[in-house]
Amino acid sequence: MSGDVGLIERFYKDVIESGNLDLIDELAADSYVDHEEALPGQPPGKDGVKYFVKTMRSAFPDIKVKEIMPKVAAGNLEACHVVLTGTHRGELAGIPPTGKNVEFDCTDIIRVEGGKVAEHWGTTDNLSLMRQIGAVAVA
Repeated sequence: MSGDVGLIERFYKDVIESGNLDLIDELAADSYVDHEEALPGQPPGKDGVKYFVKTMRSAFPDIKVKEIMPKVAAGNLEACHVVLTGTHRGELAGIPPTGKNVEFDCTDIIRVEGGKVAEHWGTTDNLSLMRQIGAVAVA
């Protein structure tokens, strides 16, 4: 591991887990571009990040970072794999709250420019998440 790996960790701990939406403006560049598939109704840019966080915290108000690893930084890129946990207590993609505990993972790569996130590529294991809340049948 090399370099500073703080931006992704700050996002997950201080924004996702703690709900500090104002921090998004500090962490993301005004020209921020997200290459991950958007949620229905999610706008682009920093407003999209805020929409995503509000949606996830509304669906899983007790969302917690279980694990962030490995954390890797090289040049102007950071990457990590994150495991999140929470209880489905709010609507998610039209699925009413089930009260089920979930654990799902995300993999993220960001490009940093001027100390802020300029671009994000990521994947979230939405299939596992939807299976755990009963929205998709387990084969």
